[in-house]
Amino acid sequence: MLNLSRWKVIAVVLSVIFGVVFTLPNVLPQKTLDSLPGFVPKQRLNLGLDLQGGSYLLLEVDTQALRAERLTNLVEDVRTLLREQDIAFTELRQANGEVGVRITDPAQVSVAARALRNSVGAPLAGAPGGRDITISTGDDQRIRLAFVQEAINAEASRAVEQSIEIIRRRIDELGTREPTILRQGVNRVVVQAPGESDPERLKNVIGQTAKLTFQMVDESVPLQEALAGRVPPGSELLPSEDGASPALLVRRRSLVTGEMLTDAQQSFDQQTGQAVVTFRFNSQGARRFGDATAQNIGKRFAIVLDGKVISAPVIQTAITGGSGQITGNFTPESANDLAVLLRAGALPAPLTVEEQKTVGAELGADAVKAGQVSTGVGFAAILVFMLLAYGGLFGGISVIALLVNGLLIVAVMSVTQATLTLPGIAGLILTLAVAVDANVLIYERMRDEIRAGRSVIASMEAGFSRAMSTIIDANVTTILAALIMFQFGSGPVRGFAWTLSIGVVTSVFAAVLVTQVLLAWWYRAARPKTLPIV
Repeated sequence: MLNLSRWKVIAVVLSVIFGVVFTLPNVLPQKTLDSLPGFVPKQRLNLGLDLQGGSYLLLEVDTQALRAERLTNLVEDVRTLLREQDIAFTELRQANGEVGVRITDPAQVSVAARALRNSVGAPLAGAPGGRDITISTGDDQRIRLAFVQEAINAEASRAVEQSIEIIRRRIDELGTREPTILRQGVNRVVVQAPGESDPERLKNVIGQTAKLTFQMVDESVPLQEALAGRVPPGSELLPSEDGASPALLVRRRSLVTGEMLTDAQQSFDQQTGQAVVTFRFNSQGARRFGDATAQNIGKRFAIVLDGKVISAPVIQTAITGGSGQITGNFTPESANDLAVLLRAGALPAPLTVEEQKTVGAELGADAVKAGQVSTGVGFAAILVFMLLAYGGLFGGISVIALLVNGLLIVAVMSVTQATLTLPGIAGLILTLAVAVDANVLIYERMRDEIRAGRSVIASMEAGFSRAMSTIIDANVTTILAALIMFQFGSGPVRGFAWTLSIGVVTSVFAAVLVTQVLLAWWYRAARPKTLPIV
């Protein structure tokens, strides 16, 4: 104790400075914080949904729609391949989760099956034939194609993971801080957006698939015939918001897709002043878009968003610059929302809202106030106990260490931008209550040593050295439990576990090192003959 290492003193001083500097922004008014120089830390604690209000959504990824889309694409792939191979066919359709086609010439059935096995589908390790599609031949020159179950499961799981990332990018674009986005079960996603005042807009931005395609308008048959049910193979009839007609006949094959976009921004048309969305393709998209427009001058192409034609302009000249604009009945806000969706990327499958809850800001403020009161009451109870049990000096030192511990917890959470939730406040209170356990172990060991007749300095040394193994054991088990909760829990459980984990580390530092330094300074100054805790 007398030969206190310099590094311990430096560590305590730096930790106190760190705690004060990074905790201070949480108590300063916003105007004062804004007036401080740029190098001053300004990160504040992020309050969770239950503390500042916001929106809660439980979304379900429609994996069945994803499977149906894959089957539709498979039909078009089969149609294109057989035409390229000059193989006549009929009755190409999908039913009961598979695609069937009848080859006209019996002599070409094996040729068609071999071509399909070599070209359709993708490699998949462990699947029959090494691909994600099984191809079989049957009676009456029929070939059947179906996705293997492993491919379906992998695709569904991948769709959920992609949806989570895209949802996160969309919410980030809206400026919502520290959203919580977690997978729940097989195909559900939980979204918590603290501070989001417009839950309907959040739902619209998250839930829209935002699948953008550029497809040629099919003008080979009159629109009235298509509306009457005579739709040519390889084309589809889509609802239109273009204004010319309620529906439009377009080719199924996309010229370019939204995946090839590198940027999208809300802007205004220079001639009409209307809100538009400007976009830019990557090199592949720019090349394909330029080639398609050069080959179809004078024809119309449709800009399709989630199965609806939002614009169908006539190609006046080749568009080779890789950029353009989308016009429609946009307001500046709707154009900006569409730009946000296009920048974030399209969802791999539609989302349906299974549950929606809104936490009001008033309720969040009440929760904050309740958390402050409970923290204050807990701290006061600890203060009274330590002063009564160990006197003004040793009890006061443990309280000072507890204050340093609280500063460090808030500072670390502010620096890491961790989100504080109501269960997190419970974890904070639990941490403060448990933090003094280390002081109790140290002080009780000192009492035992003094009663055994050892000197003051020897008793103080033994108090720290012999209690340390017990302190480490107790806190290691606590932090292991917290890490397990953080890994396997969700939402409130993770908030509690994160606060508890930070608190365990800081409490050991404060209860041991801060207490040791303060007691060493007191011993050097007072040179006591006995300890005032016996």
